Amino acid sequence: MDLRIKEEIIQLFEQHFQEEMTAFEVLPPSGSYREYCRMKSKKHQAIGAWNHDVKENMAFIEFSKHFRKEGVSVPEIYQVNEAKTCYLQEDLGNLTLFDYLSRTRELEGFSEKIINVYKKVLLELPRLQITAGKGIDYSYCYPRAAFDKQSMMWDLNYFKYYFLKLAKIPFDEQALEDDFQNFSDYLLAAESDFFLFRDFQSRNIMLHDGKVAFIDYQGGRKGALQYDLASLLYDAKADIPQAVRNELLEFYLDELEKYIEIDRAEFKAYFTGYVLIRIMQAMGAYGFRGFYEKKEHFLKSIPFALENLSYLLENNNIPIKLPELFQVLKEVSQSEFLKKIGKQKGKLTVRVCSFSYKKGLPQDPSGNGGGFVFDCRAIHNPGRYEEYKQLTGRDQPVIDFLQTNSEIGPFLSHVRALVDQSVSMYLSRGFTHLSVSFGCTGGQHRSVYAAEKMANYLRENYPVNVVLTHREQDF
Repeated sequence: MDLRIKEEIIQLFEQHFQEEMTAFEVLPPSGSYREYCRMKSKKHQAIGAWNHDVKENMAFIEFSKHFRKEGVSVPEIYQVNEAKTCYLQEDLGNLTLFDYLSRTRELEGFSEKIINVYKKVLLELPRLQITAGKGIDYSYCYPRAAFDKQSMMWDLNYFKYYFLKLAKIPFDEQALEDDFQNFSDYLLAAESDFFLFRDFQSRNIMLHDGKVAFIDYQGGRKGALQYDLASLLYDAKADIPQAVRNELLEFYLDELEKYIEIDRAEFKAYFTGYVLIRIMQAMGAYGFRGFYEKKEHFLKSIPFALENLSYLLENNNIPIKLPELFQVLKEVSQSEFLKKIGKQKGKLTVRVCSFSYKKGLPQDPSGNGGGFVFDCRAIHNPGRYEEYKQLTGRDQPVIDFLQTNSEIGPFLSHVRALVDQSVSMYLSRGFTHLSVSFGCTGGQHRSVYAAEKMANYLRENYPVNVVLTHREQDF
């Protein structure tokens, strides 16, 4: 984050809370070009955001104010700078629906516990779309006030030029354009006087204080109910089993009928269409970020999207003919090149965990039973000092303390040497799970720092899937 931007965000924080900031953490980049940070003082914490696109910022800020007035759980906007490029918002924590899904699934599969959280989300969705959507000022929508013909053609052409062409999928340009026109006309026939979140997926849904909350709706506009439902249930990386998708679809329709009358068969046909356009929009993004910008992690969602496409093509209930489009989608779903390109280079999952010895050793959900547990209690403890007690090993002041006033460097060098040997051997022998845990007194400072460093080291040096958990911080 640029120093000037950082200073401006810190000034917003200190002006609003009338307290000196004691911790500043730049958050990992999202799929957008916005920049985020987490700031803390003695009694408060908040998320700072910077974005040069003022219209997009104003959409988020005004929608947030409206949704809070309507009782929808979204972050409170605390402060906005004069140029409308920086703003301060409520911190809803670190636990997204996707994080919860991933961790719980590791332990018990796609269980009833996960399904029940999705049902909580679907209880809120019609209220967000219909009740809260009625009084919203759509003049703030950016870049379009509705998911209209032009919006659809943008998404479809995004798919064509950034996915089909870069993935070398053959197609008849004119025939595909004709199908795009017919397909968008069909979708536009669905009732669309509702709020469309636009990116309603598991990474934009927070689990906070036992409730679900929503973020990143700045792309919202008027549109059909089916689109957001498609975004949630066919979120590629969430990889919801098809039987569960069907169950959740019926649950949503039951809830929706408490608000409006619907024809279920017609709704489901439009739903299939909106699932397809949502998948194509997402694939366009994977192609642009992955093939064009060379950010390989965006390609890892492609195999999930291919599975979804295969199911939809086999269970197509759209009542219009789209021969070239469906031929192209069939080519995509059967492409061996695409099936291979997004897969993990290695099959080894390394679970890295920080924990407190006071609460016992962490469990190994893989059943492997092996791995390492490293004791960080011999390291100089920043938690003994008042200025660090409210911070964690992810906060810069604690990082600086450990790097300059402790033996953490040599300690981690020895740790890496041991872990390197196991990871190399596990990869060569095709093993699938390894655990590496770091414990300290409270599971807050030394162990968190060590786990973060180890996770980053593994990601940068080995073709492994890293699952990082801070047991005492994340739940």
